Amino acid sequence: MTDSSPLAAQARASALREQLEHHNHQYYVLDQPEVSDSEYDALLHELQALESEHPELITPSSPTQRVGAPPASEFPASEHLEPMRSLANAFTQDDLSEFDQRIRDQLDVAAVDYVAEPKLDGLSVNLRYENGVLVLAATRGDGEVGEEVTANARTIGSVPLQLRSENPPKSIEIRGEIVIRLKDFERLNQQRLAANERPFANPRNAAAGSMRQLDSRLTAKRPLTLFAFGVGASTDPLPETHYGVLDQLRAWGFRINERVECVAGVSGCESFYERLIRDRDDLDYEIDGAVYKVNDRGVWNTLGSTARAPRWAIAHKLPAREATTVIESISVSVGRTGVITPVAELTPVSVGGVVVSRATLHNLDEVHRKDVRPNDTVMVRRAGDVIPEIVGVVESKRPPGSEPWQMVSHCPACGSEIVRLDDEAAHRCLAGLFCPAQRKGAIEHYVSRKAMDIDGLGEKLIDQLVDSERIKTVSDLYQLSLVDLRGMDRMGEKSSQNLLNAIEKSKTTTLARFLYALGISQVGEVTAKSLAQQFGSLDRLMAADEETLSEVRDIGPVVAQSVHGFFAEPHNREVIESLRAAGVHWTEAEGLSAAEDLPLAGKTFVLTGSLQTYTRDEAQARLEALGGKVTSSVSKKTDYVVVGDSPGSKQKKAEELGVPLLDEAAFEALLVAH
Repeated sequence: MTDSSPLAAQARASALREQLEHHNHQYYVLDQPEVSDSEYDALLHELQALESEHPELITPSSPTQRVGAPPASEFPASEHLEPMRSLANAFTQDDLSEFDQRIRDQLDVAAVDYVAEPKLDGLSVNLRYENGVLVLAATRGDGEVGEEVTANARTIGSVPLQLRSENPPKSIEIRGEIVIRLKDFERLNQQRLAANERPFANPRNAAAGSMRQLDSRLTAKRPLTLFAFGVGASTDPLPETHYGVLDQLRAWGFRINERVECVAGVSGCESFYERLIRDRDDLDYEIDGAVYKVNDRGVWNTLGSTARAPRWAIAHKLPAREATTVIESISVSVGRTGVITPVAELTPVSVGGVVVSRATLHNLDEVHRKDVRPNDTVMVRRAGDVIPEIVGVVESKRPPGSEPWQMVSHCPACGSEIVRLDDEAAHRCLAGLFCPAQRKGAIEHYVSRKAMDIDGLGEKLIDQLVDSERIKTVSDLYQLSLVDLRGMDRMGEKSSQNLLNAIEKSKTTTLARFLYALGISQVGEVTAKSLAQQFGSLDRLMAADEETLSEVRDIGPVVAQSVHGFFAEPHNREVIESLRAAGVHWTEAEGLSAAEDLPLAGKTFVLTGSLQTYTRDEAQARLEALGGKVTSSVSKKTDYVVVGDSPGSKQKKAEELGVPLLDEAAFEALLVAH
């Protein structure tokens, strides 16, 4: 007689979960199944029945939670505790050698050990575990903020719902790549064809699309595999080497790519790369290169990172795959910043398993250098297996009477004159605030956090507002009403009012933020601050000629030409006046102020840890407003390190170098004193 008491049910459920997770690990991670599908299904069915009878037994890490949940209304944003940076690329052996030389020079060593691994062509994700339990999953997004896809990640068999550890970290981020293996991809497309559904174009798109299903029950039906490749933020100490970290991840239940290996120096990287190319067609997943990471994690902070990529890692791109086709015509596209890009419209051709019908020609110089013309027969490749480009022309097949292609003289989207800045290869439409082709991008940039910081106005809502013609320029944002917003998808009374409040709040800003928000070509945050500091007034800046602009520190003739051209465009001035009329304002300086006259001029600061009074951006802005320079790494040239709560290794580095430390009280006193 079966004991159906709650205690017996709890014990049986626990035993079933342990068996099922063991079989999941054997099947999805080790590729070594120990039971048949029917035996596995019987165990799962028994656990589901127990949990149905005793709902209190259901846990977030139960294998039954992998089947998916009802559809979500949207993917909320999720900020990574530690940024997921991109990787710099090496396309040649020389690029790789230069990367290795830079590292050896910086570390002052004769040789460096690397961890080499295939660069999988899938979707990068960040998994957060707390006390060993999966609590959040997010896509990479822009590297700092991604889309929260926890329900979808739970459906993937190779994603542990609970770490295989009796003493897991209190909190840790695990990074990995979600792919669909080729054998699974072929089977998936066969199933779709049998169901009269359109087959997927390639495994990467299929994987990315599967993870972005609002209904995670659909994701559960897709054969997704996660390969873990590293970690992000962790509350607990980790192994000192990257290879050791991968071993730890393997012990915790993650699948690690079987081709990962530790190699000695650049020669070891090259050997790994050659073997990867040789075996490429035998792999059961798509790759677009190899990745090399310095094995010693202890030197990662020393090597540092750029804004986009760590200096201790590089992606070595594989040779692109090529095909021959015909250019039917050459059109132009207009980018967010007004860059005019020639585009080859091709007779569709399959390149590396993907049908290609367009290829970038980059700029007019590139068109002329390759002498690419309409109706030419050309070799096409997918650079890095991603972006199609023209390799060269088969001149023997060129039709008679062919003429070189010339750049159009006016923007195809708004009719404004196209210009080419000195020393630049690109042609541009400078009517950035007016041009319809730049409209969505211009608005997205205008509302971004480091520009006007209008919270709640995301890409999808901007698409709706622009497509419905409620917004034609950024100045129209300030004319939006509750009626306008309530007509948009997923915009209720509260969210609409919150957005209107954020728009109203954005009217009070700084000249530097406003200049950056305008999206002027060549003008980033630093340049915008320099211009605001030098001119103090928007009217003085708009009246400046190129020669005057060129005299500003850190601004050369190309930037001066771009700024002058932007303000010379009547359409842009009309939008700016509309913004000012709508109430966008800032405090303007009475006269010019040179950076060298400011109280903290010449002083270099590094920020580490969390401050209670300021965000990192606010603290940096306060220092820069006083003439200080803020950098990301500590060196002998650093004057002060500002230390907040939970500081990182920068504090230890400062102590070793004897760099003065400022706690938050001392930092505040410094600001007040100046």
